[in-house]
Amino acid sequence: MTTNPEKLKSDMQRLGQAARAAAEILAQAPTAVKVAAICSAAAAIRAAGPVILAANCEDVDRATARGLAGPMLERLVLDDKRLEAMAKGLEDIATLPDPIGTQLARWQRPNGLDIARVRVPLGVIGIIYESRPNVTADAGGLCLMSGNACILRGGSESFRSSLAIARALSAGVTAAGLPAEAIQLVPTTDRAAVGLLLTMTEYVDVIIPRGGKSLTERVAAESRIPVIKHLDGICHVYVDGAANEAKARRVTMNSKMRRTSICGAAETLLVDRQVAGTVLPVLVADLLNAGCEVRGCSETLAVDKQVKPATDQDWGTEYLDAIISVLVVDGVDAAIAHINRFGSHHTDCIITENTATAERFFARVDSGIVVLNASTQFADGGEFGMGAEIGISTGKLHARGPVGAEQLTSYKYVVRGDGQVRS
Repeated sequence: MTTNPEKLKSDMQRLGQAARAAAEILAQAPTAVKVAAICSAAAAIRAAGPVILAANCEDVDRATARGLAGPMLERLVLDDKRLEAMAKGLEDIATLPDPIGTQLARWQRPNGLDIARVRVPLGVIGIIYESRPNVTADAGGLCLMSGNACILRGGSESFRSSLAIARALSAGVTAAGLPAEAIQLVPTTDRAAVGLLLTMTEYVDVIIPRGGKSLTERVAAESRIPVIKHLDGICHVYVDGAANEAKARRVTMNSKMRRTSICGAAETLLVDRQVAGTVLPVLVADLLNAGCEVRGCSETLAVDKQVKPATDQDWGTEYLDAIISVLVVDGVDAAIAHINRFGSHHTDCIITENTATAERFFARVDSGIVVLNASTQFADGGEFGMGAEIGISTGKLHARGPVGAEQLTSYKYVVRGDGQVRS
């Protein structure tokens, strides 16, 4: 694609037209054909492994030279293990039930009308993401299984990697007899392409941004197309007064330190004052010993001289790094109030052995995912049995939580009659 404005607009229109045509075919594709296409795409990813990794090395070298932040760089890097996980993720998607055509409900009216609610594809989905090239494969596979065509716009940092992956996916799709235009990547890093994609109401049915807060805010502000939002992951772990200490240590460490750069990583630790004297020093020591910077309230500062003072800004920050803010609170109600004020409605965890307290937390925390006695890093479509995900939706309209194949559908009503007319 050229960056000439008129030519860019024309090229984007052609992408949209091709996607709309592909969507009509995909909506009618039998399950077996979609499964074959996804498995073929997985095989193509493995076959193109050396090409994809070489492209990724180029991306990483350029990003490093430009001083890309550590967490973003970590998301960008591919290796043999991540490449295999990408292919395996596609194969996992292929084992999922086909959501299209599923009858969600059916009933008869007194006048004899037979009404059914049936699941259908959304159509054409525009997906805008940043430095994670694996999103290209996840998005392509999930859209295929749900009968949708997709137009993908990856970040400039991962452009070469995403392009190599998209070419492999297209090769796999066409080998199964489906149109290559089922999965298209915008082949330019020109930011103007994003603006054009957000106005293509004739061709695109839904936009999904997956990236930082600035990307999501831009998409929400400029899009003329409905948006499924994936906001930042300001995730919390709350250690209740009735927590098991061993569980608290294990879950807190995994929630924060397993992978600090993912949206499901915990960014704030809340500790009930009832156990702050015993549990807090142990948790702080665990985090510091693991190389995590701890920023805390006055009570946390008193635990260890290595703790740095937390500011008001820390409570609403997604670090995506080995940094955590720690606050002592007066019980579950104070924890809930803090989470609902400073959180991003992504994933929040309570550690407690008190069932009533856990149920109170579940009922009142306004987040897409709430967790009891388990790591926040399970906030992932693969871990939920969805094969993969396009993101974690933090909104309340349409999908919420992990967005998998089923969440990329809508429904229509099929009404069967026998000559009825309305009086």
